[in-house]
Amino acid sequence: MRSVDEHLAGILATVRTLPAHPCATSDAAGLTLHDDVHAAIDIPAFDNSAMDGFAVRFDDVGRATATQPVDLRVIGDLPAGSADDPPIRPGEAIRIMTGAPLPTDADTVVPFESTRGGLADSLSTASIVVAPRDRGAHVRCAAEDVRAGDRLLSAGARLGPFQLAAIAAAGVASVTVSRRPRVAVIATGSELIAAGTPLRRGQIPESNGTLLAGMARAAEAEVVGLETVDDEGPALQNTIARFIERADAADVIIFSGGVSAGAFEVVRNELAGSMAFTTVAMQPGKPQGFGVLPSGTLLFGLPGNPVSAAVSCEVFVRPALLALQGRAVLDRPRLWVPAATSWRSPAGRRQYVPAVLHQDSGGQWRVGPATTGGSGSHLAGGLGHAHALAVVPDDVDRIEAGDLIEVIPLEGWGA
Repeated sequence: MRSVDEHLAGILATVRTLPAHPCATSDAAGLTLHDDVHAAIDIPAFDNSAMDGFAVRFDDVGRATATQPVDLRVIGDLPAGSADDPPIRPGEAIRIMTGAPLPTDADTVVPFESTRGGLADSLSTASIVVAPRDRGAHVRCAAEDVRAGDRLLSAGARLGPFQLAAIAAAGVASVTVSRRPRVAVIATGSELIAAGTPLRRGQIPESNGTLLAGMARAAEAEVVGLETVDDEGPALQNTIARFIERADAADVIIFSGGVSAGAFEVVRNELAGSMAFTTVAMQPGKPQGFGVLPSGTLLFGLPGNPVSAAVSCEVFVRPALLALQGRAVLDRPRLWVPAATSWRSPAGRRQYVPAVLHQDSGGQWRVGPATTGGSGSHLAGGLGHAHALAVVPDDVDRIEAGDLIEVIPLEGWGA
């Protein structure tokens, strides 16, 4: 058997980043930066007030106290968005609102809370009863966060809400991003029927297509096709042809089922010349297939049991989808958490257990199998409870309660 790391390395060695294109910053959510982004303007763009209060000269108010207040004549207002720059002479102040540009003649802001009258009595006189801590108090200085030309984000970053906000704040209206991978999913098996259809003996609802399409979308891919085919060869070949001949041809085709050693393994039987089939030292997910068509389309053959398909997609397909986008980081963050219970693991194989993270009565995070069946590959119902994978190394055959376990949190954890 190949190791998990060997199989993944072989897959990633074939991946080439997809073409890039310009995209409006407002439309780039979830996409991956192809080029570095540099600030177009300073952040802040100008000195401005951090508080609602008065723009003043520090020399006028630096010694104010409750017993010896300093009274200043209020000569005007500056709301946020104003372009005014009124002169301020000694003994004068300007009412200023948060975000408004600081007048050139002022160097400090005194908040309403530091005055005797506050906002309610501030139109003509500001009576300062608490001196500012120093010159420049409550002033946001131009470029104190970012200077024009600074690199905001590096190529390979995922553009989430925080990243997009930073880019917009720096005056960047457009970014260069990688195209989303186009993914087709083909679930194989003559026993599969649509969910909700009355079952006859030997039939089961098809769920892997929904699973794999959802996992592909969560990795920022575009799903361009989702079909179910029986175990006869022509249906599979015809479906593949449609996905690679269309205008938006699939960059990746994911198959579920048909890759093991049985007599009716349609993917293995029909694509032996295009895919390599192997066994990987993992549980679940031992049988795996992978190949590349002359068109460049990546082919992933995953086991048909639902937990096997889910684990295989997480471990092998997701990193490849991110690599196609040029993502700088392909791995999810890892945690180390004590096991909530004990379970066995097969010697010589890395085990991935669909798991639940929870806090015990003392507030300690713990992890345990999502179902009583542990990593049983057929336990589709238990996937609904799982929001993590617990990873057991191949040289460990038993986990005891309290052992530290490597945990991979998945989408939806903590939601």
